[in-house]
Amino acid sequence: MSNEIVTDVVIIGAGPVGLFAVFELGLLDVKCHLIDILDRPGGQCAELYPEKPIYDIPGFPMVTGQGLTDNLMQQIAPFGPEFHFSRMVTKLEKLEDGTFRLETDADEVFLCKVVVVAAGGGSFQPKRPPVEGIEQYENKSVFYAVRKMDDFRDQDVVIVGGGDSALDWTLNLQPIVRSLTLVHRRDAFKAAPASVNKMKELVMEGKINFLMGQIGKLDGKDGQIDHVHIAMDSGDTPLPATRLLPFFGLTMKLGPVADWGLELNDNLITVDTEKFESSVPGIFAIGDINHYPGKLKLILSGFHEAALMAQAAKAVVSPGERVVFQYTTSSTKLQKKLGVV
Repeated sequence: MSNEIVTDVVIIGAGPVGLFAVFELGLLDVKCHLIDILDRPGGQCAELYPEKPIYDIPGFPMVTGQGLTDNLMQQIAPFGPEFHFSRMVTKLEKLEDGTFRLETDADEVFLCKVVVVAAGGGSFQPKRPPVEGIEQYENKSVFYAVRKMDDFRDQDVVIVGGGDSALDWTLNLQPIVRSLTLVHRRDAFKAAPASVNKMKELVMEGKINFLMGQIGKLDGKDGQIDHVHIAMDSGDTPLPATRLLPFFGLTMKLGPVADWGLELNDNLITVDTEKFESSVPGIFAIGDINHYPGKLKLILSGFHEAALMAQAAKAVVSPGERVVFQYTTSSTKLQKKLGVV
């Protein structure tokens, strides 16, 4: 493993509940790293319905998924959380000294005293395009996320999709690639209008290509593609390509969590209602990923769970330390942490 990161708490999942957990832990001087399979914070809110109104967040008659995410990111900024996007926790083990060791598919190792699973209904995993033989090219020349932009430098890149991820990476990669073609089945997009307009400007300027069609088959050998075939109304169109980025949406799977030895109830992590701790001491679960009697799958329920979890996590991180409960409305100490005095 190339990197080893030591922190108090690792939060798996950077959706609204995971983000609010940073705030509650930060008030108690507990440092966090967050890991998410998506390439941005916000979880389902940001990925599936960024512009969809949410009406049941206390204090907000209406807020969009992206608006809620932006507000939470602003709220936790004083605590300086560190994010690790586009990666999945593949292994978790408890060491003899009680420390947890986590590995990710990006060759990272995390050592921490507390693990908080805030992964919603499970991990978002990319949908594989229905292309015969695509498996042999995956993680070699076909990728479902961009971890290092330099891996695409001076390459012939084909991006397939019409959502935010496809448009964002079209714009971000264009300056460094040799060529870039965006492929979508229709001339209408679900991405932010500003991104769509910028993409069209680049097409007009001849800096990228846009084709309306669907991915057909791949040519190549030894894991390296050399052509991507696009099925268009005019027929099969082969494109020279050395990198393919298909953005076909995401599916929910419990993923490696199922192998961590936690007590599960119908693929959800069983927790108590005092601390929201799992069957393994030191591993907590908050939000839609957990189960307990009377559980309601609401964001506001997850916020409540995060607050109680944080108090229990503090006792694990700093055993024996006396913690006096304080209110942000009256505590000068907490207000200083938040940068408001």
